[in-house]
Amino acid sequence: MDPLFILVVIACLAVVVILMFGLGGFAGGGKFNRENSNKLMRWRIGAQFIAVLLILVYVYFRN
Repeated sequence: MDPLFILVVIACLAVVVILMFGLGGFAGGGKFNRENSNKLMRWRIGAQFIAVLLILVYVYFRN
């Protein structure tokens, strides 16, 4: 299996995990949400940026 493809999958899974933590905190509300919602949103945006870049690199090298 292609190592770059594995990196793409790992990056996408990282985005999903960060999103689930953010949604879980939002749904639960309380202190965790107040203290971490913005931080989790920034981490998700950064992880999505990396995932999209990896996807573009993967597509570029596969064509």
